[in-house]
Amino acid sequence: MTLSLFTVQVLNGVQLGILLFLMAAGLTLVFGIMGFINLAHGSLYMLGAYFAAVGYTATGSFALAMAIGFLFTFVLGGIADAAGLSVLHRRDHLDQVLATFGIVLFANELVRVIWGNAPVYMDTPEYLSGPISLFGLSYPSYRFAIIAVGLVVAVGLYLLIERTRVGMLIRAGASNRAMVSALGVNIGWLNRFVFALGAGLAGLAGAMVGPILSIQPGMGEPILILTLVVIVIGGIGSIRGAFYGALVVGIIDTIGRIFLPIVLRNLLDPSMANAVGPAIASIMVYLLMAIVLAFKPDGLFPVKSRA
Repeated sequence: MTLSLFTVQVLNGVQLGILLFLMAAGLTLVFGIMGFINLAHGSLYMLGAYFAAVGYTATGSFALAMAIGFLFTFVLGGIADAAGLSVLHRRDHLDQVLATFGIVLFANELVRVIWGNAPVYMDTPEYLSGPISLFGLSYPSYRFAIIAVGLVVAVGLYLLIERTRVGMLIRAGASNRAMVSALGVNIGWLNRFVFALGAGLAGLAGAMVGPILSIQPGMGEPILILTLVVIVIGGIGSIRGAFYGALVVGIIDTIGRIFLPIVLRNLLDPSMANAVGPAIASIMVYLLMAIVLAFKPDGLFPVKSRA
């Protein structure tokens, strides 16, 4: 029973890691290439969930709802960058933090005005509502679908960054923005595409989490904190670092929250163990980040220098 529980929780950790990767991939590209700190990234995650819920209610198609969550936040990200965020690319990080924090407050109030304070729920599609047999265990097919979609996105991002001309320009822009601009590349449009892509990935993560979590105002802030931890651990600007860092954080957080209370029940009162265990699990994630910063300040998988 313990082995089966451990296996299921590892899979749950991988599923959480995949969602964190979708958040971290876009944010690490934006920060690594533009040097832009976007605290509103969690708000895009929240809006993606709301857009997908509305799309699912209107169309009845889950696949279309996922596409709506991605496309609407992709377009919204591009519009937001064109409407004023691009001005902040060259500003001080403090200005970026203050401006995007203001957007977070505005976005939370906006969804309260439109959808209210009550949580919005999104049903799991019937064809993904049952269990799937995996390693001799029954595992929710929808959670497995999240893992599969995340892996497809990870491969797609790798091919985009490493095997296409756009990816070459993105990598070159991360290394030497001035030189790329001097060669005739419209660095503003390149940055806008990267920002919109990051927004779309955050929206996709929010859309996919809709059937397993309640959709409500402020849901983007907790996952944004974990996303920033992932970026620090993996390395700023590194897609590979975002992927492996997200898996590590997801597995540690999930396994710790389940097994630490079980272990602590041998030492503490059960009610206290249930309260202390998840808190220690959260601390472990930040402790790992501190250790990585102490020994590898650039992260576990930093972007290679391209002279």
